[in-house]
Amino acid sequence: MANLLTALRLLLIAPVVYGLANPGSMPAYWLALLFLLAITSDFLDGKVARASNTASAGGMLFDHSTDFLFVTSTMAALAFTDVLSPILPVLVTIAFSQYVLDSYFWLKQKQLKMSFLGRWNGVFYFGPALLFIASQLSIAGFLQTLFGLAAVWLGYGLILSTLLSIVDRTIAPLRTAA
Repeated sequence: MANLLTALRLLLIAPVVYGLANPGSMPAYWLALLFLLAITSDFLDGKVARASNTASAGGMLFDHSTDFLFVTSTMAALAFTDVLSPILPVLVTIAFSQYVLDSYFWLKQKQLKMSFLGRWNGVFYFGPALLFIASQLSIAGFLQTLFGLAAVWLGYGLILSTLLSIVDRTIAPLRTAA
């Protein structure tokens, strides 16, 4: 069941990215519903896996890889529409690749090894698209502009925190050796 929730999020990538890259192509409330469904599946998949005693390293890799594909795709769509800098999805790709390579090859773990900053970045990577979608909802009223600006500024903050995460993972082996 947990992997089905993750697979649902994987299937939601195409319609969400299309809606973000082509504002007005679908009603904003539909885009919001699809995005909230993706967030809900991410919130529940790990809980379901642990509750049903089916949590595994493979399931964790599937979940995190799906998260990576979802957030980098949404960021790329927002970069396409000039909401975010195209640097952000590139940095997220570097950080995720480093996360996987460090976990399996450098640390020789049998599962992914999260860092504190990387974990919080992973949570906040959903933020720019969520804020942008909120800015498109007519019920937001005067907050529409604020949500739009918050999406842009969160993007800049995530560039900085992702760079810090990359540097932290790069120097971590030096701290371990010392």
